[in-house]
Amino acid sequence: MKKDIHISEVKDVYIAVVHEYNETYKVYDWNAYIINDKSIDLEMVIIVTKGYSEDKKTATFRKKIDILPAKSFAKIEMMLEDVLSINNLFNVTFFENNSLFEKSFEFRKNTINENAVQKIPLMNTKGVLRS
Repeated sequence: MKKDIHISEVKDVYIAVVHEYNETYKVYDWNAYIINDKSIDLEMVIIVTKGYSEDKKTATFRKKIDILPAKSFAKIEMMLEDVLSINNLFNVTFFENNSLFEKSFEFRKNTINENAVQKIPLMNTKGVLRS
């Protein structure tokens, strides 16, 4: 049975962490986004996130997006400053044309910072990107 399961390679799907101004609280927050740079919608997107180090770990967070349209992005979560000093893992699973896709995106500890920002596809902003 395992030999019958095929999980295809993920292309043109990214996780970005962007430093954005929060108008409500008048502070800058780091926010994680999923980006679909494909020309096709992603269906039943499941994102499971967790932070970890040798001596710390966060609770596991899950988010479901029924449809992530082609050439679009969606906010996953706000990331507190405390979790930037540990590893952050985003496991993403979705369907595209009735095929299952899965990929892990990892931000190693202290790699989410102002010195690591770059242009983010589709978002017209800068942030830290994993592909």
